[in-house]
Amino acid sequence: MSKLHSAKNPPQIRGSLMVQGTTSDAGKSTLVAGLCRLFTRLNYNVAPFKPQNMALNSAVTIDGGEIGRAQALQAIACHLPLHTDFNPVLLKPSSDTGSQVIIQGKALTTLEAKSFFGPESEDYKSKAMAAVMDSYARLQQQYDMVLIEGAGSPAEINLRQGDIANMGFAEKADCPVIIIADIDKGGVFAHLVGTIALLSESEQARVKGFVINRFRGDISLLQSGIDWLEEYTQKPVLGVLPYLHDLHLDAEDALIDDEINQTELHNNNTLNVLVLVFPRISNHTDFDPLRLHPQVNFRYITLNDDIEQAIQGTDLIIVPGSKNVRADLAFMKEQGWDEAINRHLRYGGKVMGICGGYQMLGQEIDDPDGIEDIAGCSQGLGLLPAYTQLKADKTLSQVQGELQIGADKVPFQGYEIHCGETIQRDDSNLLTELAPISFESGITDGMLSADQRILATYVHGIFDSPQACQLLLKWAGLKQAQTLDINLIREQQLERLADILEEHLDMDKLSRLIQ
Repeated sequence: MSKLHSAKNPPQIRGSLMVQGTTSDAGKSTLVAGLCRLFTRLNYNVAPFKPQNMALNSAVTIDGGEIGRAQALQAIACHLPLHTDFNPVLLKPSSDTGSQVIIQGKALTTLEAKSFFGPESEDYKSKAMAAVMDSYARLQQQYDMVLIEGAGSPAEINLRQGDIANMGFAEKADCPVIIIADIDKGGVFAHLVGTIALLSESEQARVKGFVINRFRGDISLLQSGIDWLEEYTQKPVLGVLPYLHDLHLDAEDALIDDEINQTELHNNNTLNVLVLVFPRISNHTDFDPLRLHPQVNFRYITLNDDIEQAIQGTDLIIVPGSKNVRADLAFMKEQGWDEAINRHLRYGGKVMGICGGYQMLGQEIDDPDGIEDIAGCSQGLGLLPAYTQLKADKTLSQVQGELQIGADKVPFQGYEIHCGETIQRDDSNLLTELAPISFESGITDGMLSADQRILATYVHGIFDSPQACQLLLKWAGLKQAQTLDINLIREQQLERLADILEEHLDMDKLSRLIQ
């Protein structure tokens, strides 16, 4: 493939390019992140953009909003602070049929699935499209290049009316589109040709080329198929990307299959960590530093796992965040995970709760206004004297401060995303120490039980700070814990990805498309 010259003064390019996919998980997010890093290191002023996203993994922006995790990664690839303009519409599912709607960083309402379609959806879609075009216009003014990620597939014919995520946006913004497809799952030519066939004539003309992703083997064996595809569609294949083993980048959507239950426990030289997987688990990227840590045997526990067998030899159980805390708390009790946690504590194990997990470890979670789901009050696990009331105003903030456990005190950075307000009440049976975290503002957060076996915090991303991660692992029982810098790993992986794209994509053609 020909390449764009890596010069201090590259050719002038100003424009946009949208990456759409034949399916979810075709590689859109990764391709945009890699292109963001590649063009940024070629000295272009680049910004990422996704008109509408649906994800439970989100990140807090400098302007006090939240965006999808993929756009946060793409912003990092551009060396930019996170901003709500990068993802102006974010849908966070709170049930099988309902989602919280976040417009330019702020929660607007909760809608049922049927409210996104048909006549009743017009008010939402007009507001959403206005926000999308408003954010996009600002990015066009501020940056040389806007790299745009679509959502799902543009060929979902039942979702075409009023679309703002794929071709609906591309047509209104008048930007070129490339389509990426995953060959590893098979059927790549059918995916690409079928997607094109289901588009309108103007949309078909807007598609300027294809990228084939996750190819393994001898590329010469694929060439006849590429030749046929280009002849049949009259559109070029801009590159064939290899299958990248061990690519460690923030995942936005559901847990990746090979992340679940991959590691057996009971190694005496390491720390054994279990994370509970709820139906509405949120911000599971909190645990990337633990998954990658050489001294941690990490495992997710899901619905189909035997919790009694799993907790044998476990040092630390983590109760993660949730988009629907009371529903996931009920799910936990249905599985008997609450009883397993109590047994784990009786055997001397440690338990940590993050955000929604913090709320679950307390005495009570009250949702009088039905903020997350049906109004009501739920009894927590009763392990901490914490009482939570869910409120409409969401806490969204980037935070930094000090984590203190015993005599050890280390700095950390992280972020908060939650609707609840948690208070501690005096309880002679549940004495806790002072909050283990203090922010620069002087505010404290979280709880640490008097026996130091239960720790809870609202802070997401606390394991991303190497010293804080080391201290937490030491608290959990790993006395000689090494430091692991997930931020450095992320940078290395973005550079690796950019190198691969530069080698395997026709950068000259891509640059001309953007221009």
